[in-house]
Amino acid sequence: MIPLQELGEYSLADEELLDVQTITDAMMTTGQSLTELFIRFFLNLIVCWILVQFFYYRKSRRRDYYFTFMIFSSAMLMLLYIMGNVEVGVGLTLGLFAIFGVIRYRTETVPVREMTYLFIIIALAAVNGLAPIYRLVGATGNNPHYELSLGSTLVTIISNALIVGLVWILESEKLLKHTSTKLVLYDRIELIVPERREELKADLEKRLGLKVENLEIGHVDFLKDTAFIKVFYTLEKGQTGSIDTLLKAKNYVS
Repeated sequence: MIPLQELGEYSLADEELLDVQTITDAMMTTGQSLTELFIRFFLNLIVCWILVQFFYYRKSRRRDYYFTFMIFSSAMLMLLYIMGNVEVGVGLTLGLFAIFGVIRYRTETVPVREMTYLFIIIALAAVNGLAPIYRLVGATGNNPHYELSLGSTLVTIISNALIVGLVWILESEKLLKHTSTKLVLYDRIELIVPERREELKADLEKRLGLKVENLEIGHVDFLKDTAFIKVFYTLEKGQTGSIDTLLKAKNYVS
């Protein structure tokens, strides 16, 4: 005869085992899986398109980064979504994209603004690819199943909206002065000394037709009487300065 104490322990363990099996047996239907995939994909695509089209591209006009951001975001979402459902895990997924990023961008100097948008797009893809949308119903009953959670979906949408709103505020013309820089190969090196800085600024403003906010003196070649000067100036509304830092025509990509 089994002691009552052992019977109680056995019943508790058996109940826990049944609970695990019940939860494990609950699976999403094909229709639910496809619905979840479409919700995640199109939400991420729309948010990414808003950020790139109305905030990034409106000022930079870089079509190469436009293509990169859109494809990178969609591919990142799909990889995170698929890997999140298997034992490989999210860590390996992020590491894989980090390797791809190093391979792609290690030979090219990516501006800070482009890198910022790339990070935002990766973060949004992670949110949209991993945030819970479906919830398990009836886990302790006889018919456990998944159903769409409107609350979780709404939280995911609000998270995307908050990021878009923050970018909109920071990109607002009224909030920040948008500055850019030009690299100038300057020939009057007698003006680069600190005591003649105002004369140097006036000469640069006359030649460039810009209001110089600040400047930095770089490499000086006394044999050729030239110096590299980094000129900081304020962009007018609608102006872009995406190629101001390029020195060679081969580095320009339209």
